[in-house]
Amino acid sequence: MLYKAAPAREVRIPPMKLVSIPANPVPEGAVTGMLKTADGVSVRFARWAPPLGRKGTVCVFQGRSEFIEKYFEVASDLRARGFAVAMLDWRGQGLSQRALADPRKGHVDDFAEFDRDLEVFMKEVVLPDCPPPHFALAHSMGGAILLRAAYQGRRWFDRIVMSAPMIALAGAAGSRVTRTTTHFTRLFGFGSSYVPGGSATAIGTRPFAGNVLTSDPVRYGRTVAILEEEPNLGLGSPTIAWLDAAFKAMTEFTEPAFAARVRQPILAVCAGQDEVVATEATAALAQRLRAGSHLSVPGARHEILMEQDRYRGQFFAAFDAFVPGSPLFR
Repeated sequence: MLYKAAPAREVRIPPMKLVSIPANPVPEGAVTGMLKTADGVSVRFARWAPPLGRKGTVCVFQGRSEFIEKYFEVASDLRARGFAVAMLDWRGQGLSQRALADPRKGHVDDFAEFDRDLEVFMKEVVLPDCPPPHFALAHSMGGAILLRAAYQGRRWFDRIVMSAPMIALAGAAGSRVTRTTTHFTRLFGFGSSYVPGGSATAIGTRPFAGNVLTSDPVRYGRTVAILEEEPNLGLGSPTIAWLDAAFKAMTEFTEPAFAARVRQPILAVCAGQDEVVATEATAALAQRLRAGSHLSVPGARHEILMEQDRYRGQFFAAFDAFVPGSPLFR
């Protein structure tokens, strides 16, 4: 299913209410609303002003299946460091517009669609309403989207920090066989079907035991509670088309000319126990970047920002050392 083109440059939909629960209250001072992308898709955003006397904004970009509410704690961490915060729900997840009749299917035809979400968010929310300098904190799929923007010459951010970026998928999920099978399955007309073994069960509501996302039962349970409060935030498995589009985007990262055209300072923080994305692919790309570096947090699972404090602390120590305006730069 393709989105119909309907250029728009302003908020035309009443603001969406952020979901608040006792274990995850909305940080004070939130401003939220909806934007229309160039191809007519409604995407939700939220922003918070910086503390008095401080300047600088960190834009938080989620991974696949995530939503603004999941990052309230991260928003509070960043505001405690003196930053304004802005974030959006990518199309097809959170409370942004979804593509298919089954809203639990994570679907896009091409990652260029996410580029449009990023562009309208930057032009209509961040640049006019959020104080510079601007920094990015991007997780997993969000990291892949930010890398695409940097390659395309978008210089919106002074520095980019990526958490477990989706440079390549781990294990058999990222194999040549899987890539080829996925592509031909899409060509045969099954692009809107769930990936093999996929289902409508919302990511983050499955049993904690055996999950590959975080070793922190409290933060995992918090995500479950948010989804119980507002099931419409939930997203199931991706479609064949989404996976094929993701493989296409990740293949571009391996092209010799890709790294040479990315000129922004980038820090990639990998999870030592990541079973979702391939940390070795991230390390290889970081070494080829003109201004790239990487480090690993031993023991952490894929969602480092949703991990135990001992792992999150290592992430934020790296963040503070890399991003001007953090405590080390005061």
